[in-house]
Amino acid sequence: MSTAVTPSDDELVRRTRLGDLDAFGELTERYREVVYRVAARIVGPSDAEDVAQDALLRAFHRLDQFRGEAPFRSWLLRITQNAALNFLEKRRAIPVAEADQMAEEQSLREGGPKSPVSSIEDSERRDRLRMKISQLREQHRDVLVMRDLGELSYEEIAEVTGTPLGSVKGRLHRARRELIELLRNNTYDWELPA
Repeated sequence: MSTAVTPSDDELVRRTRLGDLDAFGELTERYREVVYRVAARIVGPSDAEDVAQDALLRAFHRLDQFRGEAPFRSWLLRITQNAALNFLEKRRAIPVAEADQMAEEQSLREGGPKSPVSSIEDSERRDRLRMKISQLREQHRDVLVMRDLGELSYEEIAEVTGTPLGSVKGRLHRARRELIELLRNNTYDWELPA
């Protein structure tokens, strides 16, 4: 009675590089669920499937860049993180008419239409906040977006970024402090105490 040995990730990567598409299919099946979960935590469940598919496709096309210095899973989850963050950036750049319609729908849900001036001020604040977040150092910005917008746990962020848990917490703390400092330099916009 022989038992089938489950091939390692490295073996499946090697076979895929040699043209065995079934090997990559096995990797996909192995990690589809965790890729979806990470994507869903960052972009929300409604867009997670698209982001997960994009991440898996990117991984396939970049497999020659996988050097094996970190586990395949960590490498794949970093690709997923980047795909999700790219998706969020594209989603933020929605046309003005669509943004106005979304703001109007939200104000109706909240109990009545907002004045045009109030809507414009809200839109400008969102734009300035995006600009301020974009000024953060990349590793700080990524952790901040994953934690505060994507609602990933510290452990999930550590896994996605391949960073120790303590470093994730430290980066998030520094990112929030850095963002508050950027916002304080413009208290006119944010009404923050000096």
